[in-house]
Amino acid sequence: MKEGRDLSRLRVNATSSILDPFTLAGIAGTALIIVAYFANQQGWLKADDWKYPLANLIGAVLILVSLITAWNLPVAVIESFWAAISIYGLIKNAGRSKG
Repeated sequence: MKEGRDLSRLRVNATSSILDPFTLAGIAGTALIIVAYFANQQGWLKADDWKYPLANLIGAVLILVSLITAWNLPVAVIESFWAAISIYGLIKNAGRSKG
């Protein structure tokens, strides 16, 4: 073995490669937001359809859940605003459907 090379650093803990439920929730939330945005850009899902802010709300909440095990303040801030705006969109949409 060459001097200065520590192969023990290259070993990967088997449990670290397994995704925990919180990380999986974050991945699902990210995927949901991306799919909703893509569907909106394709014209398949209109922004004024109640499903669009609902998908964004669920996605934001799932991402916030993922922060339980991997805290990141900027992500917490943006996802909190994302969720709040999505709730606003749902309320606005509910008012429009009543009137």
